[in-house]
Amino acid sequence: MMQVQILYIMQTQRKSQKVIKMKPNKIKQLWAQGKPVSLGWISIANTFTAEIMARQGFDAVCVDMQHGVTGLSNLMEMLQAVSATDATPVVRVGWNEPAAIMKALDFGASAIIVPLINNAEEARKAVSACRYPPMGDRSSGPVRALQIHGPDYFSKANDEILLMAMIETKEGLNNLEEICATPGVDVIYIGPADLSYALGMAPRADNPDPLHMSTCDRIKEVAHRHGKKVCMHCASAEFAAASVKRGFDMVMITSDITCMIAELKKQITTFHQALKGS
Repeated sequence: MMQVQILYIMQTQRKSQKVIKMKPNKIKQLWAQGKPVSLGWISIANTFTAEIMARQGFDAVCVDMQHGVTGLSNLMEMLQAVSATDATPVVRVGWNEPAAIMKALDFGASAIIVPLINNAEEARKAVSACRYPPMGDRSSGPVRALQIHGPDYFSKANDEILLMAMIETKEGLNNLEEICATPGVDVIYIGPADLSYALGMAPRADNPDPLHMSTCDRIKEVAHRHGKKVCMHCASAEFAAASVKRGFDMVMITSDITCMIAELKKQITTFHQALKGS
């Protein structure tokens, strides 16, 4: 009887000591299956609209701290709202600044988009902020990330966290090869509006100009040659689908504010037309 009790206690202890594995990055899982990734964009700093956006079927959603109105003071609650859904939480920081990158990761982001990467040195700086030693210099203190990702976060984070470097300037285009060759950069993210500036054009989304299109294709080809995935920032489902067919691995389809404005304009226009027809 005593032996049975001891065996039961040992089995109970082993179960209680079971390590909770870090949740795999859904974006990486989809790529491993050869599937493209859909990305939604959150510009409005509101937890309810963020949760609604994340519940619409996007594989991932990005909280934009560069041009959106979310700041560090309300970033964590925005990520909490996204975490209530199946969408992978992504954050675009405002600048290639280590403290902001580390804070976004500590708050639970699974991927970081860093804008305006111009050369390999800037790419390495972003990598260092995203990776724990010995791969980088990220400081230890994942206050929320440890709670939601599990106790093996420290050993898995370097493999699961994605770093996306935006190439969108003349200097970035001139240094395309060396940026794409930088170890630790997982994804090259194309910002079409700033890229239009770099090509001497007025900024616009879904740019059909042949030079813009060919430049995006060149970025894609160089990135793929260096083993990097490529994301195209789009403004419509049609352009996003066409981008996937062109070989892009990830597409940003639309944003909360774009959808809100478009539907509001549609409803008020329909209202006035209906009044005229009555």
